[in-house]
Amino acid sequence: MISHHERQAGSPGGGLPAQVLRPRRGAGRATRTPSAPLLLALLAAGLPVAAMAADSKAERELAQQLQAVVQRLQKMEERNQALERKVQELSQARAAPATAAAASAAGAGPSTGAAAAGAAPWGSAADPRLTALEKSQQTLQQQVLAITPPPQPQAEGGDAGPTVEAGVVAVLQNVNAGGAEEGRSHMRGNSRGNYRGDVLVSVPAGAIGDAQASAVGQLRFGQGGGVATRPTHTGAVNSTTFEAAAGSDETYAVVAQAYGQLLWPLDAGRFNDQLGSRIEFTLGKMDLFGFFDQNAVAGDEGAAFMNNVFVHNPLLDSGGDIGADAYGFAPGARVGWFSEGDAYGFGASAGVFASGGGAVFASGGGKPLVIAQLELSPKQINGEPRGSYRLYAWTNGRTSGIDGREERHTGIGLSADQRVGRDWNLFGRAGHRSSGNGAFNDAITLGFEHGGRLWGRGRDAAGLALGLLKTSAAWRHATADGLLAGYAAGGSERIAELYYRIKLNEHLEVTPDFQLIQRAGGDARAPSTRLIGLRASLGF
Repeated sequence: MISHHERQAGSPGGGLPAQVLRPRRGAGRATRTPSAPLLLALLAAGLPVAAMAADSKAERELAQQLQAVVQRLQKMEERNQALERKVQELSQARAAPATAAAASAAGAGPSTGAAAAGAAPWGSAADPRLTALEKSQQTLQQQVLAITPPPQPQAEGGDAGPTVEAGVVAVLQNVNAGGAEEGRSHMRGNSRGNYRGDVLVSVPAGAIGDAQASAVGQLRFGQGGGVATRPTHTGAVNSTTFEAAAGSDETYAVVAQAYGQLLWPLDAGRFNDQLGSRIEFTLGKMDLFGFFDQNAVAGDEGAAFMNNVFVHNPLLDSGGDIGADAYGFAPGARVGWFSEGDAYGFGASAGVFASGGGAVFASGGGKPLVIAQLELSPKQINGEPRGSYRLYAWTNGRTSGIDGREERHTGIGLSADQRVGRDWNLFGRAGHRSSGNGAFNDAITLGFEHGGRLWGRGRDAAGLALGLLKTSAAWRHATADGLLAGYAAGGSERIAELYYRIKLNEHLEVTPDFQLIQRAGGDARAPSTRLIGLRASLGF
């Protein structure tokens, strides 16, 4: 590498202009100019020309100019020697035939310049010695660049070593008396607390051919099942709960995810360490929502919305079409192709996941969940996505109908998020079940998150989401006599959630949260369910 001092010496501004090097003629008395042999002798001896005795102003100026030329030559020679050493080191390391060429070029430069000495005045732009040294330096620098291996594009986590992410989220939530489950503090409501922790480890696993391999493992632990509400279409009003079958008396941990991934880079990386075009293959036990139905605004219950219908597509999660284990994970395989352009990113992926008994390794993998997704991401000028639009379809032969029997469910969904201006982040999801029956077959959710810069809290954020879950015709028919559910279902369940996330420091956030559910379970006579919560998140 060329130092700052060396770059200055070899730059176009490093030498003096020819008009400065030429001695000026005074208007008064004539000046005496040292003879050429004397100058050559001084240069050859490397003597400080500025120390020579001069009995006129012109001679003193000439001495200073010659001293600058000597210093320039010395710097060029030092740089030549450094470049020669670099060429020799690289050549020996790679046993490249460039050694002979480098030595030849290094030796030819100074001798050529010496032979041509005297063809032009000292210090002129056409001085053959200076010109030869500069050409020699350029030749040596080209050889260094040719021998030095170019940097290779790295896949995600290429040479960074293992990465560990950890976080703990705790929630205290209260439901009003009208919305609480019957028999649970019905007159005063119901309050419950819970906590959940995650440790995620990603380890680079070398290369397999052109593909970069990595392994991912996640450990999840926690305690507490959260508040109990009256029957709703909503799957969970608190998606951070994590509890064993033994109940809240037991704290335990499970291996939530364990999978390997291969990544084939199709071009170099993008701006800001963004991945370039690539092919991905993933195999193991995983969270399907890490690869399908993603959403930058509504997809993290530890930081944004907690109601399950806003965290994922309601039909897949609350509606049960994912068919995963009790914690939302399942073994499977997924492949994806992604093309990253300057203005847009495109992607197509498909996955096959065990469901029902297969998700808990209690039966075979027949009738799995199959899901396919197309996505489009418009980009900002810095290469990062400004929004994402994902369209996907699924089919699962091991889900349950409203009668509890196994049946096939097929559906289509849309997940979108979009930044608007500096502070607005909009989102929307929609889902439709085209075959099979659940308590609701259609769902739509939408909302936003707004940064706190407007009121002087730039790292805070406020979010609001609204949702409709339309009661299915099958559920209306099954409950028409009022015997199955205690009421005749109809219409749509309506859900709203509002939060304000306060960022205390780089690791700790506190979030007050409010939820409102009307017509719970499609019951027009049901009182409104109101939930007030406080969430604390600690992450590293």
